[in-house]
Amino acid sequence: MEENLNKEVKRRRTFAIISHPDAGKTTITEHLLLYSGAIREAGTVKAKGKKSNKFAKSDWMEIEKQRGISVTSSVMQVDYDGYQINIVDTPGHEDFSEDTYRTLMAVDACVMVVDTGKGIEPQTKKLFEVVSKRGIPIFTFMNKLDRDGREPLDLVSELEEVLGIDAYAMNWPMGMGKTLLGLYNLYNQRLEIRHSQDEDELIDLADPMLLQGQYDFTKSSIYSQAIEEADLLHEAGNQFDREKVNCGKLTPVFFGSALTGFGVQTFLDAFVDLAPSPAAVETVTGEVIDPVQKNLTGFIFKIQANMNPAHRDRIAFVRIISGKFEKGMNVTLQRTGKTLRMAHTTQFLADSREEIQDAYAGDIIGLYDTGNLQIGDTIYAGNQEVQFPDLPQFTPELFMKVSPKNVMKQKSFHKGMQQLVQEGAVQLYRSYHTEEYIIGAVGALQFEVFQYRLKNEYNAEVEMENMGSKIARWIDPAELDPKMSSSRNLLVRDRFDQPVFLFENMFAENWFKDKHPEVHLKQLM
Repeated sequence: MEENLNKEVKRRRTFAIISHPDAGKTTITEHLLLYSGAIREAGTVKAKGKKSNKFAKSDWMEIEKQRGISVTSSVMQVDYDGYQINIVDTPGHEDFSEDTYRTLMAVDACVMVVDTGKGIEPQTKKLFEVVSKRGIPIFTFMNKLDRDGREPLDLVSELEEVLGIDAYAMNWPMGMGKTLLGLYNLYNQRLEIRHSQDEDELIDLADPMLLQGQYDFTKSSIYSQAIEEADLLHEAGNQFDREKVNCGKLTPVFFGSALTGFGVQTFLDAFVDLAPSPAAVETVTGEVIDPVQKNLTGFIFKIQANMNPAHRDRIAFVRIISGKFEKGMNVTLQRTGKTLRMAHTTQFLADSREEIQDAYAGDIIGLYDTGNLQIGDTIYAGNQEVQFPDLPQFTPELFMKVSPKNVMKQKSFHKGMQQLVQEGAVQLYRSYHTEEYIIGAVGALQFEVFQYRLKNEYNAEVEMENMGSKIARWIDPAELDPKMSSSRNLLVRDRFDQPVFLFENMFAENWFKDKHPEVHLKQLM
């Protein structure tokens, strides 16, 4: 039993993919699924020899398909070359960074996708900083090699200078766009020659024909320049250091094209070799939970309503930290102390799901939830209580008053409000005296998605009145006097009935602090 647990944990690879919008994050996710055999089609690229049109996209929500962006994290689990891979495709849009931040707490490594035409973009930098603080391995995929882009040496230099991380090129492009010859693969000591959409050629660097210059491409200036640059990096650049990779100080860099799939399988092969299996996690008491310990532990990092609109279900995403999950087992929900029977659990492939019988540390499973679970909840088996640290929660900056258009559909409105708020993308408040609904969010697009989903998933159309930007500050109920409220600092309650002031601006907040020095104002993050 113990030996099998060790073996299963060692073959887990759980990682998130981060990028700026449009860098190709979702496309590379689909190619990873394609090469694992999980799907037969990825975007516009069809697998060779496959006649079936069956495919699974990682952007499963209807609004994502319409807008062409990812606005929610999706989880995909596949077997690849003997490894169990858990891929988390995170929202690229900055308005949904809170969902991304929480997701990054549930992975053991990150893949950072960079557009070779644009380099390091603002959202990439922001997400990198979150990952960097955790000290987890970061693998960089320089995407869109099928198009003309910036000089590879400039891209690697920018990576180091802007993000402050050492880089090691695992392969090097020979040309770009229309002049793309292939990749000089330093890690595998081979050339990958791009002949056409469906055919690549692998040539060992020790191949006598290559050493004698008998291949036509060796006469190309593009080839000689790439070899010269790669040799320069090899001599003067960073040395490959597995320990530095493991602690997030050195990023292995891969070039390729997610759209055509060129270089993606090479990247995936190296990733599963180099990325870590699940690591130990510290609890709030300082206890370290080893992934191979017998008792099951885990935490909920995401809740999603209506993944299957036909059943109006709610799924809580659980990252297993230790032990083995078995269908039907009992665990304790730490926040309430109540026993939870894990009878209906799922495994994911984008919008496809199936019930599973078992899972191990590193896996992400879905629990059907009737409203008892919350983001950040810890679950554990055994008699010893376990609690993992709270997940990040952002203080909203934008606010809207919300009311139903049709008073006859109050029930649908209230149900939709409560369920969508529990997902954590928007926060719900009620005005202290009039009980009006107010929702707060970090970005404006969250309101659009919220309104869209209320209408399409709950048949509840709403009126939304823009309140603009506010500064939200929590206050200890013992220090509250409702008379402190004014037009410049609106008093509301959050969904846990805690008092919150919504200040008009920083001047109004400072004025309040001067007038009430005994009151302590708090923010979430």
